[in-house]
Amino acid sequence: MNDEPTRAVGDVDDSDELAAEFAEHRAVLVGAAYRVVGSVTDAEDVVQETWLRWSDADRSEVREVRAYLIRITTRLALNRLRQQKSRRENYVGPWLPEPIVATPDEQDPAAIAEVADSVSMAMLVVLETLSPLERAAFVLREVFDLPFSEIGDTLGRSESAVRQLAHRAREHVHARQPRHRVDKARHQELTNRFMAASSDGDYEQVVAMLAPDVELVSDGGGKRRAALRPMYGADKVARWLIAVISSPETLGMEFATAELNGEVAYLAYDGETVDTAGFLQLDEHGLIDHIYVVRNPDKLTGVPTKNRLC
Repeated sequence: MNDEPTRAVGDVDDSDELAAEFAEHRAVLVGAAYRVVGSVTDAEDVVQETWLRWSDADRSEVREVRAYLIRITTRLALNRLRQQKSRRENYVGPWLPEPIVATPDEQDPAAIAEVADSVSMAMLVVLETLSPLERAAFVLREVFDLPFSEIGDTLGRSESAVRQLAHRAREHVHARQPRHRVDKARHQELTNRFMAASSDGDYEQVVAMLAPDVELVSDGGGKRRAALRPMYGADKVARWLIAVISSPETLGMEFATAELNGEVAYLAYDGETVDTAGFLQLDEHGLIDHIYVVRNPDKLTGVPTKNRLC
């Protein structure tokens, strides 16, 4: 008669310990899933499923909790990415990753820079061009520094195959990612000037800040006005931006900046609601060579509303 209460207390203790261990690594797991799937909602769903797997796991077989949870999360994120395929194929216009507020646990400047680099909009756009396995191998190796043997177990591939996947992914990413780091104060100042010039309809000033071969990618998801294809060239991009900002749909919106994905982003608010999140990427000459504009409201739920903006 006394055994049952004893087991119940033990179960509660075990459950509390499991939950505490999982909570310790939850932010890392969301970050891992997000880097693979590019969606906060999907990443949260993946991590919830990871918790269910973890709660049923035989912990006697777990050598290192963090690595174990990252491997489970990555497998589930890959499954989610494959499930997204049909949704992506039917998506209206270009698909961009969902902006997030990325706050690293560490206060070390190097750690903060590493997080910012690995979740920047530019990096996530590059990761979108990799195959699912290449993307997972890159995240596990370059972001979390897991051994190739463990990555192989995670992906169901041999160690040599995983080395090749990671090598191809690294070469592809390094060839396409920005080659220099932009000072945040400089980035902030240019972002403010660019948005002021665009809002004022100052075509000459806007063009002067754009690289001649600038690319603009806008994601409205069929729910907000956006270009249905990437747009190239300073003249075309400047005219499109000024036309959108001065249109009746967006006229009267308030602009602000915030740190999203570890970098300066501009925000447009319709009242308290976030209408647009934009990212400017600068080249080595300080000119804007890529602009990423997210307007799909489904992808802006993680962006601070105006009354929460510091």
